Amino acid sequence: MPADLAVIGLGQLGLPLARAAATTGIPTLGYECGDPAPLAAADLRRMLSTGFRRATDPAELGRVRTAVICAPTPRGADGTLDLGQVASAARTLAAHLRPHTTVILESPVYPGTTEEFLRPLLEEGSGLRAGRDFHLAYSPSRVDPGNRDHGPANTPKVIGGLTPACTESAAAFYGRLTDKVVRARGPREAETVQLLETNYRHVNIALVNEMAVLCHDLGVDLWDVIRCAETKPFGFQAFRPGPGVGGHAVPRDLAGPRTRSLRMVELAQQVNDHMPRYVIQRAATLLNEHGKSARGARVLLLGVTYKADHADQQGSPAQEIATRLMELGAAVSYHDPHVPSWSILDRPVPRVDSLYEAAADADLTILLQQHRTYDLQGLSVKAQLLLDTRGATPTGAAHRL
Repeated sequence: MPADLAVIGLGQLGLPLARAAATTGIPTLGYECGDPAPLAAADLRRMLSTGFRRATDPAELGRVRTAVICAPTPRGADGTLDLGQVASAARTLAAHLRPHTTVILESPVYPGTTEEFLRPLLEEGSGLRAGRDFHLAYSPSRVDPGNRDHGPANTPKVIGGLTPACTESAAAFYGRLTDKVVRARGPREAETVQLLETNYRHVNIALVNEMAVLCHDLGVDLWDVIRCAETKPFGFQAFRPGPGVGGHAVPRDLAGPRTRSLRMVELAQQVNDHMPRYVIQRAATLLNEHGKSARGARVLLLGVTYKADHADQQGSPAQEIATRLMELGAAVSYHDPHVPSWSILDRPVPRVDSLYEAAADADLTILLQQHRTYDLQGLSVKAQLLLDTRGATPTGAAHRL
């Protein structure tokens, strides 16, 4: 069966798109670009049964009506986005691009990338002209792994095309996947939507993280403050503190290296980056208050992924927390139902099997991620000393961040 859609890049962005398209009944081709995301055998079987297939021959990219580039854009050594995999995907697609194809970029990029970076690569490699011979648009990815309430079908998609016709062509494609399509004025506006959404999250997390430190110093229960504040029906959205901020949507500068940075975003990043050290400070203080030193203490970390009920460890603050504990001389072990093995400083971290026994044996248990399988009431009873960085345990049952 000829494919209707090609998803280039089967990582954290591309795989959910390919899965959603295949589930909807769109014959979908997946082309690897960078590191693929793990795909369970059952998920793969379901996708294959609904029209998905993986391609190794790039020539197949020239036989689809829509191609979506979902290549990763990691931070480089200088802190700027590395567009190398986007460029590789563009060159591969351009060599086989046919007239009337709709090309959409979903990778997180700086405003202006679609027009100034992607467009020339596609035009030079294909001999075709964007906006005349093929459609070109940008759509910010809105993937939220593990979210049971909002998936592709009920999450609106923003579209910004090079021309009005490009926008409508991309909108027609996404209209097959989602209930609502929102048209931006152009690619730059659509690219900046993702910038605003990502930074909104990080700035508000930074605010509540600072509130956590302040409230602890004042002897105020922040979690009760949030519980009360979120009853306000306007002008407030509840965010909750944590040991740091992980995931793939890192905060980004305003428009890349060409223009000034957003000072508030820079400050928010500094606050969030400090949280793992604050957790260590609180842990050491708790141990001292109970007559123990961090050196030689048995510390159990619960949940080492960046998101609850999800296996991805990208940017998880657990890495830095474990590293700093080890540097202090603590004996670190961990438990996570989604992570069968874990290494820090090139050394394997012992994984406990009997959670209650391990919590009872540890001098300090630190809850870093609130996985659904954790019985927090039971853990708070069994643990000698429990530091809850997520405010998930019953009030008074643990030391909260």
